[in-house]
Amino acid sequence: MSALPDALDFPGASALLNDRDFATVRELIAQYAGIKLSLQKRNMVYNRLLRRLRARNVTSFSEYLELVVRDDCDEREAFVNALTTNLTAFFREPHHFELLLAHAQQRAARRGPPLRCWSSACSTGEEAWSIAMVLREANCPGEVLGTDIDTDVLNTARAGVYRMERAASLPIERLRKHFLRGAGANDGLVSVRPELRSLVRFGQLNLQSPVWPAQERFDVIFCRNVVIYFDRDFQKKLLDRLAGLLVPGGLLMVGHSESFPAAHPGFRSCGRTAYERVGG
Repeated sequence: MSALPDALDFPGASALLNDRDFATVRELIAQYAGIKLSLQKRNMVYNRLLRRLRARNVTSFSEYLELVVRDDCDEREAFVNALTTNLTAFFREPHHFELLLAHAQQRAARRGPPLRCWSSACSTGEEAWSIAMVLREANCPGEVLGTDIDTDVLNTARAGVYRMERAASLPIERLRKHFLRGAGANDGLVSVRPELRSLVRFGQLNLQSPVWPAQERFDVIFCRNVVIYFDRDFQKKLLDRLAGLLVPGGLLMVGHSESFPAAHPGFRSCGRTAYERVGG
């Protein structure tokens, strides 16, 4: 069996990942996850799937894709995981968390019910844990649901353990309040404190699934940097579903380059890439 070339923009990527196989990848990820890959993502697809070829000990993309579509093979989940974009960080786009803090402080001041928050594309968990930190700092009772399509990143999110450099941007007071520092074999790691863990739960969810699990309505939904992978028709459908899950006055946070709720009658702008649910 011939050796596979290295990844990282290997110059022969376009030849090894031929037009037919790349088209199949785009069709399958749209079918399985609703992600619309542009033609410019070819090198990214090559680099990410090459690792799966090595793991499966196959030497061609066509052979690998045959595994993905086989009903008796478990490669489909790994295929989706490999092509899911998981860029995240603690308190990414901090203006959203400032707005959340004000919302949580108001709820706490009037001793209202727990604030229910949903991180709908939570990746490795930093967004969900950041939401929980805000609730804790505001002394606001609440609960946070984190969901993602990628099972690998959900395992990281549930563990709540990160390399120290992932949390290095946090102020020292926030780091001490919410994290435990590893020692010995865990040196260089931090783990979220039990007080934070009690606020958060994680589960798998494909936003493109025709049916979502029944759940109560939310006060705050983070749906950031994910709809860019969906076509316009599904963006509208998703927005209708999110509107149905938000209480009146609830907040929807979207990504820094996204404005898809702006034309929806159920939302009004209430800040930078933030929208308030209006009506019933």
